[in-house]
Amino acid sequence: MTRPLTAAQRRLIEAADPGTGRLKGTEAQLTALVKRGLAFRHPRPPHDHFLTPAGHRAREALAEPSEPSEPQAPASTGGVFTARVGGEPVPPATAGPARTREVRSAWQGMLELRRMTNSDASTDRPCAWERTHLVQAAALALEAAGHRPAGAAEGEDGYRVRETPQPDAVAVHAPDAPTLRACVETLEASGWQAGEYTEPRTRRRYVLASPRRV
Repeated sequence: MTRPLTAAQRRLIEAADPGTGRLKGTEAQLTALVKRGLAFRHPRPPHDHFLTPAGHRAREALAEPSEPSEPQAPASTGGVFTARVGGEPVPPATAGPARTREVRSAWQGMLELRRMTNSDASTDRPCAWERTHLVQAAALALEAAGHRPAGAAEGEDGYRVRETPQPDAVAVHAPDAPTLRACVETLEASGWQAGEYTEPRTRRRYVLASPRRV
């Protein structure tokens, strides 16, 4: 179970710059947020600390009034957000409007992370974090655009994002050609190179996608 935020951590997150997510605090406080995945240390001097996508979601959750009648997703309490790659069981508490808000916040946080870590401050192509978390990054781009992930039960069709033998590419499977093509368009608009291919043995079509570098 994810530990709740301390009072000091909540104050630091709430006091972060609204536009950039820049944090101010002691080295120990900032390091603790980094360890929890809520902040990152900028690689270039002066090495300031900024909120990660999870940190932005935590701040948004702290700013929202509580809604006892609506179940909240774990990430809304400062936990680590997990994009749906398709085929995994989905707890009831992570569905509905709460999930929609969480995904939207995660995507906005990702765009901010791109802006802060890409050398030219570009938000139209993936950043280093996405290149080391390919499946999660591609799944977030798809879910944020409104695509539906496949459910765990038989017949619950939707997209499925999977690793490939290629170190810089993921495979996206979909139930039909229109959905597959829509996934290509979404990924391309999100800064990925994507194309449709055919599996040699099954003859099924799938998308091969990799983060665009330029």
